[in-house]
Amino acid sequence: MLVWFITGASRGFGRVWAEAALKRGDRVAATARDESTLSALVDSYGDAILPVRLDVTDRDAAVAAVAAAHEHFGRLDVVVNNAGYGHFGFVEELSEAEVRAQMETNFFGALRVTQAALPFLRRQGSGHILQVSSIGGVTAYPRLGAYHASKWALEGLSQTLSEEVASFGIKVTLVEPGPFGTDWSGASAVHSGNLDAYDDVREQVQRARGARTTAVSAPPETTAEAILTLVDSSEPPLRFFLGRSPFAAAIADYGKRMQEWARWQTISESARR
Repeated sequence: MLVWFITGASRGFGRVWAEAALKRGDRVAATARDESTLSALVDSYGDAILPVRLDVTDRDAAVAAVAAAHEHFGRLDVVVNNAGYGHFGFVEELSEAEVRAQMETNFFGALRVTQAALPFLRRQGSGHILQVSSIGGVTAYPRLGAYHASKWALEGLSQTLSEEVASFGIKVTLVEPGPFGTDWSGASAVHSGNLDAYDDVREQVQRARGARTTAVSAPPETTAEAILTLVDSSEPPLRFFLGRSPFAAAIADYGKRMQEWARWQTISESARR
C-alpha cells in the first residue's frame, strides 16, 4: 500500500490518478483549491482519503498541507505535482503579470510542494516525486510561450533534483503527457488579450493545433494503468511520455536540433580559437 500526495486532484489527471490509487487500496492526500470538489471521493473511500484545501501559490499552505498529510498517514510514498493550467497568448501579447502567474502555479507551486516533501522522504529513505510536465516541456508551439517557459523550467529543476536526491533513495519522474481530454485548454485556461497584428497567424496556429490534437486526444481515464505501473516500478525513468503523440514529437524536434547544431559546429568550434 502506497501513500500518495496529489495536487490539483479536483479534476483531470489528478482526479483520475487519485481514484485509481484509492480503488486498489492505496491512501491519498488529495488537494484542491476548493475542498468541496473532493467530497465524492470522501463519500466513496472514507478514511483512505485525506482532502486538503491547497492553493499551491501559497508557500506556507503548501508546507502545512504536506506536513498534515505525513502526520495523518505516517509516511509519504508518491508526491504528484499536478496542479497547473494552460496560458494562451503570443509572446508580444503577454503581460509580465500573466507570465508571473503562470510560473507561480506551474513551476513555483511544484517547487514549494517538492521542498516541503523532501525532508520527510529523506528521513524515511524512499519516495517517488512525479512532476507533471508536458510534451510542452520538451518541444514548443506558437501561442504557448508562457506555458512552455513554466514546463521547461520544471524539467531543468527536476533533472537536477533527480541527481541530488538519488543517494537518499528518492526517485524523480517527469511525466510528459501529450493531448488528453482534460480541462487544461478549457475553462481553467487563461488567454491574453489579442493583438490584431497576429489575427492571421492566430488562425493558422489554431487550425494546426486542432489538427495536431484531435486525432490523438484521449480521455484522462486511459492514463491510470500506466501511472500505477510507473509508481510500482523499482527503477522508474526520469522522463516518461504519456500518450500516443509525444515520442514522435520529441524525435522530430530533437532531430532538427541535432541537424542544426551539426550544421553550425565548425563555426561553433571556431569560438575557442
